[in-house]
Amino acid sequence: MSTPALPLSPTDAAPPGGAAAESGMAPLPTPAASPSRPQPLVRRLALGLAALAVVAACGSLGYLFSERQATAALRVEANYRLDLFAAAVEGIVKRLEHVPATVQLNQDIQALLRDPRRPQRVQEANTYLRRLNAHLGSISVFVLNERGVVLASSNADQGDDSLVGEDLSFRPYFLDALSGRVGRHFAIGVRHGEPGYFVSHPIRDGARVIGVAAIKIGLQPVDQAWAMLGAPALLADLNQVVILSSEPQWRYTALAELPVERRVDLQLNRLYNGLRIPPFPLPVQLHVDEDSQVIEGVMRGGVPPRERLQRHDMLLLGRTLDGMDWRLLTFTDLRGVRNQALAHGMLSGLAAGFLLLLALFLAQRRSIVRQRLEAQRMLEQANAGLEQKVARRTRALSETNARLRREVAEREQAEQTLRAAQDELVQAAKLAVLGQLATGITHELTQPLGAIRTLSGNAEEFLRRGELKAVAGNLGIVARLVDQMGGIIQPLKAFARKSQATPVRCDVAHAAASALFLFEQRLRKERVELRNGCEAGRVFAWCDPNRLQQVLINLIGNALDAMRDAPAKVLTLRADLEPAADGDGAAAAPRVRIDVLDSGSGFSEQTLARLFEPFFTTKAAGAGLGLGLVISRDIVRDFRGELEAANRAEGGARLTVRLPAAPDNPEAS
Repeated sequence: MSTPALPLSPTDAAPPGGAAAESGMAPLPTPAASPSRPQPLVRRLALGLAALAVVAACGSLGYLFSERQATAALRVEANYRLDLFAAAVEGIVKRLEHVPATVQLNQDIQALLRDPRRPQRVQEANTYLRRLNAHLGSISVFVLNERGVVLASSNADQGDDSLVGEDLSFRPYFLDALSGRVGRHFAIGVRHGEPGYFVSHPIRDGARVIGVAAIKIGLQPVDQAWAMLGAPALLADLNQVVILSSEPQWRYTALAELPVERRVDLQLNRLYNGLRIPPFPLPVQLHVDEDSQVIEGVMRGGVPPRERLQRHDMLLLGRTLDGMDWRLLTFTDLRGVRNQALAHGMLSGLAAGFLLLLALFLAQRRSIVRQRLEAQRMLEQANAGLEQKVARRTRALSETNARLRREVAEREQAEQTLRAAQDELVQAAKLAVLGQLATGITHELTQPLGAIRTLSGNAEEFLRRGELKAVAGNLGIVARLVDQMGGIIQPLKAFARKSQATPVRCDVAHAAASALFLFEQRLRKERVELRNGCEAGRVFAWCDPNRLQQVLINLIGNALDAMRDAPAKVLTLRADLEPAADGDGAAAAPRVRIDVLDSGSGFSEQTLARLFEPFFTTKAAGAGLGLGLVISRDIVRDFRGELEAANRAEGGARLTVRLPAAPDNPEAS
């Protein structure tokens, strides 16, 4: 048995100057009291602020560096896509630029310009242009005279769509060609408003320009190629007006404010067919490199959120298409770059914080090592003095250990005596119940004994007469009466037997039936209505059957006593399984609940509070000792159960026994 450590008494501790000097032990060194100094707190606060500043600075540098690197990578990728898209646009538009220059080589066109009044020549020119346009896949090819009137067109046979006779002298591409230059302009059609790219070329007769050949190139393939950029984009013409865009709401808006004279020119040449050109909806600031014609800019967020792209910063990149004076712009969202930079900044801050914490840990560890060495030195000094105390206290601990062993032996003996007394009380309670039932049992046995006496006399007479058959009949009746008497006596023998409490799989219905058997005569005599809800083979408890029977006899007897003066006497027994819960609320093993209910007057609050106190009873003097419920509760608790009492809402009392349910495999338990 281990000996518990005892606290030092005041006399055991050596005072600084007295006992220590007497024992020859040097007093322990005590550190000098240091005056309160606020400087370490201020210094720690300053170091903490400096560490936070370092972490913030590292996070900011990581964010800026990552943003710069990611923006550069994004710019390279976007420029690559821009180059590919610009090449695609130039290929779509410029592949037909040479066509107007070849029109003047046709003899039918030359003949038409020399004599435009002959219908046959007009028809021949229209047929040629229609075949040429069908081969090229353009929108239309047409020829104008020197006054800007269309003489022949590829769509001459399309009724209202025909351009023949249309005056296009106001168009810039006609004026450029009439001046001897190649005209290239974007314009919206005057009839149906279909946009296109117009290329014109002068038709000469010698040195004189006698007409203009023009082609209208469709731009639908460009609209179908926006997806290859992977970002919103637009095409702006020489006037800084958006003519094509992946965002429909951007079309025909001006990237820069148009001066008044330029607006007048646009109304005169009707490039946009009289459309009102509002300003571009986004605050765009562009920077154009005159040498490389590379366009860059940044669009800042924070403007009204009607436009979905205005909510985030965008990177603007662009190109000027060779020979067309068109500008291609893309808007790349910088959210991914900012998010990545933010993550890298946080990682940088965390890394800096980790390094600072590591440095703090190493410094603290060195401080702890120094303190440990100092403490070890002081402990070595104190060890010499403590060794002297050990010898003195060893003797005291040995005496205390011997005293504790005697106390443990006395407690074990007291516990055995208490258990024996409890068993004797249980047996005494059983015998008391047997004494109460003696009268009923005597009455039950008197009738069979009288019948046996009569039948034995008859058998003797029949034997004397030689009527063996009658003798056998009487003996059979005697045997049945003996069995009946054995059935009455056997439960009493089992109940009165004094045995050890050993838990087994116990059928609650059988224990209840044995208990009710002992009260059968009293139930009939007092006219008590019995409602037994215990069904055999349904509910099994893990306890000693004899002890459970004793508990039920005590509870049933108390219930009958409580209903002695009740107008309606109803005794109810119920047995069910109910789930139990452990301390954390999780489902545990089920438990058996046995209810004994009566229709008496119930318990008062004072009685309910003292119900399980020893020697407390509400019965008359000499009718009981007040130990029945106390012993019953102790019996139930021995099997890890509980006995509870409460009043019923409809009147009367309820005594509830809760016991562990019997396992399906008793050998495992």
